Amino acid sequence: MEHVPPPAEELVLLDRELVRLDARRAQLLTRRTWLLSVLAANGPAQGPGPAPWGPPPARGPVAPWGPAPARSAPAFGPPAPAARAHSAQNVLLVLGGLLLTVAALAFTLVSWGDMGIGGRSAVLTAVTAGALIAPAALLRRGLSSTAEALAALASVLMVLDAYAVYEVAVPDADGAGYAATASAVLAVLWAAYGLLLDRLRLPLPLAVCAAQLPLVLWAWAGGAGALWFAGALLVTAALDGVLALRLTRASVRVPACVGLCVTGGTGLLVALVESLTAGGPAGAVAPGALLLAGAGLALAGAHRAPGPFAVAGGAVAGLAAVAAVGGVAAAGVPDGWPVLVYLLCGGALLAGVRAPLGRAAARGLVRASGAVAAGAVLISLPAVMVVATGPVTRLGGVWSGLPDSARGAVGAEELPWREMAAAPVVLLLVAVALGAAYRWWEGVVRWAGPAAGARPAWRDAAGAAAVALAWSGLTVLPAALDLSFAAALAGQLVLVVAAFAVAVGGLRGGAPAVALTAGVTGSAGAAGAGLLSLATEAATYTAFGLLVAVFTAVAVALEPAGGRVSAPVAVRAASACAAVVCAAVPAAALGASLGLAVHESAPLLLAVPAVTALLGARLKGHPVALPVELTGAAAGAVAVAMALGDARFLALVLALCAVVASGTALRPERRPLAGYLATGLFVLAAWVRLSVSGVSAPEAYTLPVTVPALVIGVLRRRGDASVSSWTAYGAGLAVTLVPSLFAAWGDPGWPRPLLLGAAALVITLLGARLRLQALLVLGGAVLALDALHELAPYVVQVAGALPRWVAPALAGVLLLAVGATYEKRLRDARRLRDALGRMR
Repeated sequence: MEHVPPPAEELVLLDRELVRLDARRAQLLTRRTWLLSVLAANGPAQGPGPAPWGPPPARGPVAPWGPAPARSAPAFGPPAPAARAHSAQNVLLVLGGLLLTVAALAFTLVSWGDMGIGGRSAVLTAVTAGALIAPAALLRRGLSSTAEALAALASVLMVLDAYAVYEVAVPDADGAGYAATASAVLAVLWAAYGLLLDRLRLPLPLAVCAAQLPLVLWAWAGGAGALWFAGALLVTAALDGVLALRLTRASVRVPACVGLCVTGGTGLLVALVESLTAGGPAGAVAPGALLLAGAGLALAGAHRAPGPFAVAGGAVAGLAAVAAVGGVAAAGVPDGWPVLVYLLCGGALLAGVRAPLGRAAARGLVRASGAVAAGAVLISLPAVMVVATGPVTRLGGVWSGLPDSARGAVGAEELPWREMAAAPVVLLLVAVALGAAYRWWEGVVRWAGPAAGARPAWRDAAGAAAVALAWSGLTVLPAALDLSFAAALAGQLVLVVAAFAVAVGGLRGGAPAVALTAGVTGSAGAAGAGLLSLATEAATYTAFGLLVAVFTAVAVALEPAGGRVSAPVAVRAASACAAVVCAAVPAAALGASLGLAVHESAPLLLAVPAVTALLGARLKGHPVALPVELTGAAAGAVAVAMALGDARFLALVLALCAVVASGTALRPERRPLAGYLATGLFVLAAWVRLSVSGVSAPEAYTLPVTVPALVIGVLRRRGDASVSSWTAYGAGLAVTLVPSLFAAWGDPGWPRPLLLGAAALVITLLGARLRLQALLVLGGAVLALDALHELAPYVVQVAGALPRWVAPALAGVLLLAVGATYEKRLRDARRLRDALGRMR
């Protein structure tokens, strides 16, 4: 509770502060003089000598006028800050007021019964009167903080007086009615007291707070219904609005605004609940009248309120008007359709934009209409989510037969579609409205005028929302109408085509937000249509064939030509890759149509990577070529996974994949990666084929390949020393070493592991001697694995014989050793890496 002191007291404070400043200045000047004398005595070359701990005693007066301070400040550094007098005073006053309040409560609640009626009245009257009179005298003396503390105490005493009167004079009176009367009397008394002593800041806010209770408590005392409570709250809110608009003091405006929000909002909510639960149009009239009254009060306040408050008032008025009119009309419509009624009322609310309500209030009406539309859309979204995610259930019953209806296709037959029937209508109405606004945006802005507050980005947002809502409404429409499965699938496919047409048009027309939304919805629709088509064989081929054509057409349409602006490469690549994915599904399904097993259908799927490889050769350096080829390679990986159930078909599929990779390696730009891939696939196919044939000695088949491969590698490096050892010897060594390693791990005898280890040791030594990386790495890896196989039984025996604590102890010691020499081990690893990197 800070306050401005009287001029005389403030002048004394200023004089004291000036005296302190002058004393400090004199001390600093004395110190400066002494330092100059030291410098003059020592000479400029020697520099200043060490200063004593403190300055010499001051000569002469320390201040030109006024008394010297009782305690001088230290020679160096600012003086310690003293406690603020007013802050300390406020703390003392607050503590004193709290103690007096506690004492008054204790007296009223505990010691009241020990005194007679006269003593009680005399004590309370005297104390309350004294607490009310004292602030006037204190204000005249300039002690406003003390006056505020006593005024707070007087306010508490007045509440205690009211309680005491109830206990003594009217103990049989109704509690709620007496509380209402007492709060009204206290509000009047505090208001009068605050106006009389206008320098006090507490009484008027207390009067506003007390004025919130009388009408509500009187309604409670009279056993009124919910509508009477709502009416009492709205009247109280109206009074708060008058106070907030008429009075200029912030101490009154703030609690009045808070009371307006609380009481007005509560009253409108009560009336809204009564309107929503009305049994018919007649029962919704009374709550609607209250809501209209609230809307009128909000508009009246918005007309005089400043900007943000006026916008809020217009929004509240619009929502209340929609709830009032829509509640009466919605009470007579079937279940599920009231949301459409409220949506239409919210749309009609936009007509108020042209009314002379003021710019801010009209803007609030626009926001209220938008809030109603958003609420209607949110209520309709559950049906969209059910229909959009329902096709996933088709994965559990591929080609299980034609569903009975669109609802059965998405697994939503048990849902209450009668209550969700209005969902597509609501979504499509909002989509049409937003689409019209997007199309004729300039005209809409001119019609709405300044009340619209439109920004350029809002147009793009309206267009994107229109596309999303239109797709949502059309997606849920077949299920809402309970159409057949064929009609639902056809509608989904047509919707996909339309969505991608909008996306292409948006990219060409410079509307990226609309194009992005249309592309996302079209992709989601394509996924849903593809899943739906899995119900029958014919639907699968038809749907995915159409999707291949659509995605291919989109990729071609987005190509730059004739000066047309090019779409982003990522969009074109995504469309082309989606076409490849959609083409892979019929290829995989063809085997099932022919009655083939899954592993027997795998070679058919390899048509996709073969076609993409040819297409990549045709496109060459086109930015879409690589994504298309990678997608085709992924289809080849799926074919390999399908063939895992039969080793013979697995070898065949691996060999065919190697052929495709070899064809791709003929192109210079793909040769490094595709060449290694083809070699690896051929080798892997040979190993699998040897395993299928039951060959126990694979060396008889692999050595005839390894020897000429190594000879060719030697000749290659002799002609070109820059050729890598992996290119020259890697494939030839791996053809023999890897199958022999697998055979050695399954061989219980000792000759094969011994011979393989010896051969690996020789290869490793040759690699180290000739500095060939492929020989060193392959030979060392095979040697280590072969040794591990031979030592594994003994390691297991030793581990079983040792106590269980030995293993974690050894691991801990190893970790400690590695941690202690971490930097050295790291340097060793780097040297090893560099040494391997320098090898060919």
